[in-house]
Amino acid sequence: MNRVYLIILFFGIFNSCNENPGKKTAVLDNEFAFEKRQSVASQIAELKAAGYQIFEYVDDESGDTIIMQEYYMAFLKRGPNRNQSKTETDSLQSLHMGHLGRMYKEGFADISGPFGDDQDTRGITIYNVPSLKMADSLANLDPMVKAGRLVIEIRPWWAGKGFPLR
Repeated sequence: MNRVYLIILFFGIFNSCNENPGKKTAVLDNEFAFEKRQSVASQIAELKAAGYQIFEYVDDESGDTIIMQEYYMAFLKRGPNRNQSKTETDSLQSLHMGHLGRMYKEGFADISGPFGDDQDTRGITIYNVPSLKMADSLANLDPMVKAGRLVIEIRPWWAGKGFPLR
């Protein structure tokens, strides 16, 4: 829901800036600034009420309030049980991909992917949940982890809320 709200807010800001370029009055600017502050304040309140760890700061260049949120980065590493047959490995991989897709679809994970080399750390998933315990529980539901083919190491990670990858 927060993502939808941010998208709606972005398009509202974009459209309001294009309606009368250069012709806004100081009153409209002040009203817009007030609405924007209220939006950030309500987002902060929602995140805190849901148990997320956050802090905010004002960006010197833009003057925007940036909300920093604690995410949880799960490193998927080679596990001790890697002697499955090709058929079993293929089945586990399919179940693993289904699990990651479900985590993304249900809003628990923001991004997942494998590393491009053949090291012990096989990939990552960034969980967007309020606690390390919840991220650990979700990561350990992965069929590859349950089978012992992968093990999980989770680390807290801070990032700006809503910032996209480039």
